[in-house]
Amino acid sequence: MTWQTFISSSSWRWFKKVTVLIIFSLVINHLAERESFPGSDSYSFPIVGFLASIVLCILIGIITEVNFQYYKKKHFSKKVEMATIAWFMASTLGYITLMYIPVNFIFSLVVDGQIEFYYLLIGLLITLLLSFILIGLSYAQDVYNLYKSSLKDAVVTIESGAKTTKLAYENIACFYSENKVVFAVKTDGTTISTDFILNELEEKINNQLFYRANRQIIVHKDAVEEIEKIENGKLRIQLKAAIENDAIKEINISRYKRKEFMNWFQS
Repeated sequence: MTWQTFISSSSWRWFKKVTVLIIFSLVINHLAERESFPGSDSYSFPIVGFLASIVLCILIGIITEVNFQYYKKKHFSKKVEMATIAWFMASTLGYITLMYIPVNFIFSLVVDGQIEFYYLLIGLLITLLLSFILIGLSYAQDVYNLYKSSLKDAVVTIESGAKTTKLAYENIACFYSENKVVFAVKTDGTTISTDFILNELEEKINNQLFYRANRQIIVHKDAVEEIEKIENGKLRIQLKAAIENDAIKEINISRYKRKEFMNWFQS
Protein backbone atom coordinates (compact mmCIF):
# COMPACT_ATOMS: atom_id res chain seq x y z
CA MET A 1 0.00 0.00 0.00
CA THR A 2 1.43 3.38 -1.02
CA TRP A 3 1.44 6.41 1.26
CA GLN A 4 -1.10 8.14 -0.98
CA THR A 5 -3.37 5.10 -0.83
CA PHE A 6 -3.09 4.96 2.96
CA ILE A 7 -3.98 8.65 3.27
CA SER A 8 -6.90 8.18 0.93
CA SER A 9 -8.27 5.12 2.78
CA SER A 10 -7.74 6.77 6.16
CA SER A 11 -9.51 9.95 5.00
CA TRP A 12 -12.41 7.94 3.60
CA ARG A 13 -12.69 6.02 6.88
CA TRP A 14 -12.93 9.22 8.90
CA PHE A 15 -15.27 10.84 6.36
CA LYS A 16 -17.71 7.97 6.84
CA LYS A 17 -17.53 8.28 10.61
CA VAL A 18 -18.09 12.05 10.52
CA THR A 19 -21.04 11.62 8.15
CA VAL A 20 -22.63 9.00 10.42
CA LEU A 21 -22.01 11.29 13.41
CA ILE A 22 -23.76 14.26 11.81
CA ILE A 23 -26.72 12.21 10.58
CA PHE A 24 -27.03 10.49 13.97
CA SER A 25 -26.97 13.84 15.83
CA LEU A 26 -29.57 15.36 13.53
CA VAL A 27 -31.95 12.42 13.88
CA ILE A 28 -31.60 12.08 17.65
CA ASN A 29 -32.07 15.79 18.33
CA HIS A 30 -35.07 16.06 16.03
CA LEU A 31 -36.77 13.19 17.84
CA ALA A 32 -35.79 14.17 21.37
CA GLU A 33 -38.18 17.09 21.90
CA ARG A 34 -41.68 17.91 20.68
CA GLU A 35 -40.63 21.38 19.45
CA SER A 36 -37.94 19.82 17.27
CA PHE A 37 -40.06 17.02 15.85
CA PRO A 38 -40.36 17.30 12.03
CA GLY A 39 -43.76 18.70 10.99
CA SER A 40 -44.47 20.31 14.34
CA ASP A 41 -46.24 23.69 14.22
CA SER A 42 -43.71 25.08 16.70
CA TYR A 43 -40.69 23.55 14.95
CA SER A 44 -37.30 25.08 15.68
CA PHE A 45 -33.91 23.65 14.78
CA PRO A 46 -32.35 22.12 17.93
CA ILE A 47 -29.07 23.97 17.57
CA VAL A 48 -28.03 23.66 21.24
CA GLY A 49 -28.75 19.94 21.43
CA PHE A 50 -27.17 19.36 18.01
CA LEU A 51 -23.91 21.10 18.95
CA ALA A 52 -23.86 19.43 22.37
CA SER A 53 -24.29 15.98 20.87
CA ILE A 54 -21.58 16.70 18.29
CA VAL A 55 -19.14 17.68 21.04
CA LEU A 56 -20.14 14.64 23.12
CA CYS A 57 -19.72 12.30 20.15
CA ILE A 58 -16.30 13.80 19.36
CA LEU A 59 -15.18 13.20 22.95
CA ILE A 60 -16.54 9.65 22.82
CA GLY A 61 -14.79 9.11 19.49
CA ILE A 62 -11.45 10.30 20.90
CA ILE A 63 -11.80 8.10 23.99
CA THR A 64 -12.71 5.07 21.88
CA GLU A 65 -9.91 5.57 19.35
CA VAL A 66 -7.24 6.06 22.04
CA ASN A 67 -8.44 2.97 23.90
CA PHE A 68 -8.63 0.96 20.68
CA GLN A 69 -5.05 1.88 19.75
CA TYR A 70 -3.93 0.81 23.23
CA TYR A 71 -5.71 -2.55 22.94
CA LYS A 72 -4.45 -2.96 19.38
CA LYS A 73 -0.85 -2.56 20.51
CA LYS A 74 -1.14 -4.38 23.83
CA HIS A 75 -3.60 -7.21 23.08
CA PHE A 76 -5.12 -7.39 19.59
CA SER A 77 -1.74 -7.57 17.85
CA LYS A 78 -1.14 -10.89 19.62
CA LYS A 79 -4.58 -12.46 19.72
CA VAL A 80 -8.19 -11.42 19.22
CA GLU A 81 -10.69 -13.24 21.40
CA MET A 82 -14.10 -12.51 22.86
CA ALA A 83 -12.79 -11.86 26.37
CA THR A 84 -10.38 -9.20 25.09
CA ILE A 85 -13.07 -7.57 22.95
CA ALA A 86 -15.41 -7.53 25.97
CA TRP A 87 -12.74 -5.86 28.10
CA PHE A 88 -12.16 -3.29 25.36
CA MET A 89 -15.86 -2.45 25.24
CA ALA A 90 -16.26 -2.40 29.03
CA SER A 91 -13.22 -0.20 29.60
CA THR A 92 -14.29 2.18 26.81
CA LEU A 93 -17.77 2.54 28.30
CA GLY A 94 -16.17 3.09 31.70
CA TYR A 95 -14.02 5.93 30.37
CA ILE A 96 -17.08 7.41 28.65
CA THR A 97 -18.92 7.37 31.98
CA LEU A 98 -16.03 9.16 33.70
CA MET A 99 -16.09 11.78 30.95
CA TYR A 100 -19.88 12.13 30.70
CA ILE A 101 -20.67 12.98 34.33
CA PRO A 102 -18.48 16.12 34.73
CA VAL A 103 -19.24 17.31 31.18
CA ASN A 104 -22.97 16.96 31.81
CA PHE A 105 -22.66 18.75 35.15
CA ILE A 106 -20.94 21.70 33.46
CA PHE A 107 -23.37 21.77 30.53
CA SER A 108 -26.43 21.66 32.86
CA LEU A 109 -25.10 24.49 35.00
CA VAL A 110 -24.29 26.69 31.98
CA VAL A 111 -27.56 26.09 30.10
CA ASP A 112 -30.14 25.49 32.86
CA GLY A 113 -28.38 26.72 35.98
CA GLN A 114 -29.33 23.52 37.82
CA ILE A 115 -28.58 19.80 37.89
CA GLU A 116 -31.29 17.15 37.73
CA PHE A 117 -29.84 13.80 38.74
CA TYR A 118 -32.70 11.80 37.26
CA TYR A 119 -32.09 13.20 33.77
CA LEU A 120 -28.34 12.82 34.30
CA LEU A 121 -28.79 9.10 34.98
CA ILE A 122 -31.21 8.57 32.09
CA GLY A 123 -28.92 10.50 29.74
CA LEU A 124 -25.93 8.45 30.85
CA LEU A 125 -27.72 5.14 30.28
CA ILE A 126 -28.92 6.21 26.83
CA THR A 127 -25.44 7.48 25.95
CA LEU A 128 -23.82 4.19 27.01
CA LEU A 129 -26.36 2.15 25.04
CA LEU A 130 -25.92 4.20 21.88
CA SER A 131 -22.14 4.26 22.36
CA PHE A 132 -22.09 0.47 22.63
CA ILE A 133 -24.01 0.13 19.36
CA LEU A 134 -22.01 2.74 17.45
CA ILE A 135 -18.62 1.51 18.70
CA GLY A 136 -19.56 -2.02 17.72
CA LEU A 137 -20.58 -0.92 14.23
CA SER A 138 -17.59 1.40 13.77
CA TYR A 139 -14.87 -1.00 14.91
CA ALA A 140 -16.24 -4.40 13.89
CA GLN A 141 -14.30 -4.39 10.60
CA ASP A 142 -11.09 -3.21 12.29
CA VAL A 143 -11.31 -5.95 14.91
CA TYR A 144 -12.07 -8.57 12.26
CA ASN A 145 -9.06 -7.49 10.19
CA LEU A 146 -6.85 -7.75 13.28
CA TYR A 147 -8.30 -11.19 13.97
CA LYS A 148 -7.38 -12.40 10.48
CA SER A 149 -3.94 -10.85 10.80
CA SER A 150 -3.33 -12.47 14.19
CA LEU A 151 -4.03 -15.89 12.66
CA LYS A 152 -2.31 -15.53 9.31
CA ASP A 153 0.34 -12.82 9.37
CA ALA A 154 1.56 -12.91 12.98
CA VAL A 155 5.13 -13.91 13.78
CA VAL A 156 7.00 -14.98 16.87
CA THR A 157 10.52 -13.68 17.46
CA ILE A 158 12.86 -16.46 18.56
CA GLU A 159 16.16 -15.71 20.24
CA SER A 160 18.77 -18.43 20.35
CA GLY A 161 22.08 -17.32 21.74
CA ALA A 162 23.35 -14.52 19.49
CA LYS A 163 20.80 -15.26 16.75
CA THR A 164 17.32 -13.80 16.37
CA THR A 165 14.82 -15.45 14.02
CA LYS A 166 11.31 -14.42 13.08
CA LEU A 167 8.96 -17.29 12.30
CA ALA A 168 5.46 -16.84 10.90
CA TYR A 169 2.78 -18.80 12.72
CA GLU A 170 1.96 -20.70 9.55
CA ASN A 171 5.54 -22.05 9.42
CA ILE A 172 5.55 -23.37 13.01
CA ALA A 173 4.40 -26.91 13.75
CA CYS A 174 5.02 -27.02 17.49
CA PHE A 175 7.29 -26.15 20.39
CA TYR A 176 8.67 -28.77 22.75
CA SER A 177 10.90 -28.85 25.81
CA GLU A 178 13.76 -31.30 26.21
CA ASN A 179 16.45 -31.17 28.88
CA LYS A 180 15.21 -27.70 29.90
CA VAL A 181 15.68 -26.33 26.37
CA VAL A 182 12.66 -25.29 24.28
CA PHE A 183 12.82 -26.08 20.56
CA ALA A 184 10.67 -24.70 17.75
CA VAL A 185 9.76 -27.25 15.09
CA LYS A 186 9.08 -25.84 11.63
CA THR A 187 6.58 -27.36 9.23
CA ASP A 188 9.42 -28.87 7.20
CA GLY A 189 10.64 -30.77 10.27
CA THR A 190 13.71 -28.68 11.06
CA THR A 191 14.19 -27.51 14.64
CA ILE A 192 15.50 -24.30 16.19
CA SER A 193 16.60 -24.00 19.80
CA THR A 194 15.17 -21.00 21.66
CA ASP A 195 15.74 -19.06 24.87
CA PHE A 196 12.07 -19.36 25.81
CA ILE A 197 10.45 -21.37 28.54
CA LEU A 198 7.11 -22.93 27.62
CA ASN A 199 5.12 -20.96 30.19
CA GLU A 200 6.46 -17.69 28.79
CA LEU A 201 5.87 -18.81 25.22
CA GLU A 202 2.31 -19.87 25.98
CA GLU A 203 1.51 -16.28 27.01
CA LYS A 204 2.95 -14.82 23.80
CA ILE A 205 1.38 -16.91 21.07
CA ASN A 206 -2.19 -17.10 19.76
CA ASN A 207 -4.18 -19.70 21.69
CA GLN A 208 -6.63 -20.04 18.80
CA LEU A 209 -3.85 -21.71 16.79
CA PHE A 210 -1.59 -23.18 19.48
CA TYR A 211 -2.48 -25.52 22.34
CA ARG A 212 -0.46 -26.55 25.38
CA ALA A 213 -0.92 -30.30 25.06
CA ASN A 214 1.10 -31.17 28.16
CA ARG A 215 4.07 -29.96 30.19
CA GLN A 216 6.50 -30.61 27.33
CA ILE A 217 4.77 -29.47 24.15
CA ILE A 218 2.70 -26.73 22.50
CA VAL A 219 1.21 -27.84 19.20
CA HIS A 220 -0.13 -25.92 16.19
CA LYS A 221 -3.59 -26.95 15.06
CA ASP A 222 -2.56 -27.50 11.43
CA ALA A 223 0.28 -29.83 12.48
CA VAL A 224 -2.12 -32.47 13.84
CA GLU A 225 -2.58 -35.40 11.48
CA GLU A 226 -4.61 -37.80 13.60
CA ILE A 227 -6.26 -38.01 17.04
CA GLU A 228 -6.68 -41.42 18.66
CA LYS A 229 -8.64 -42.40 21.76
CA ILE A 230 -6.54 -44.49 24.12
CA GLU A 231 -6.88 -45.97 27.61
CA ASN A 232 -8.30 -44.10 30.61
CA GLY A 233 -10.08 -41.54 28.46
CA LYS A 234 -6.85 -40.03 27.15
CA LEU A 235 -6.04 -38.96 23.59
CA ARG A 236 -2.94 -39.57 21.51
CA ILE A 237 -1.99 -36.99 18.89
CA GLN A 238 -0.10 -37.96 15.78
CA LEU A 239 1.63 -35.14 13.94
CA LYS A 240 2.13 -34.95 10.20
CA ALA A 241 4.90 -37.21 8.92
CA ALA A 242 7.20 -34.37 7.85
CA ILE A 243 7.20 -32.96 11.38
CA GLU A 244 7.68 -36.00 13.61
CA ASN A 245 10.91 -36.72 15.43
CA ASP A 246 11.78 -38.93 18.38
CA ALA A 247 11.15 -36.18 20.96
CA ILE A 248 7.57 -35.57 19.81
CA LYS A 249 6.68 -38.94 18.34
CA GLU A 250 3.96 -39.56 20.91
CA ILE A 251 1.88 -36.72 22.38
CA ASN A 252 -0.75 -37.60 24.93
CA ILE A 253 -3.66 -35.48 26.14
CA SER A 254 -4.89 -36.30 29.64
CA ARG A 255 -8.53 -37.16 30.21
CA TYR A 256 -8.88 -33.92 32.18
CA LYS A 257 -7.90 -31.83 29.14
CA ARG A 258 -9.61 -34.01 26.55
CA LYS A 259 -12.81 -31.95 26.24
CA GLU A 260 -10.93 -28.65 26.22
CA PHE A 261 -8.56 -29.91 23.53
CA MET A 262 -11.36 -31.18 21.29
CA ASN A 263 -13.27 -27.91 21.62
CA TRP A 264 -10.11 -26.04 20.61
CA PHE A 265 -9.31 -28.37 17.74
CA GLN A 266 -12.83 -28.36 16.29
CA SER A 267 -13.42 -24.61 16.63
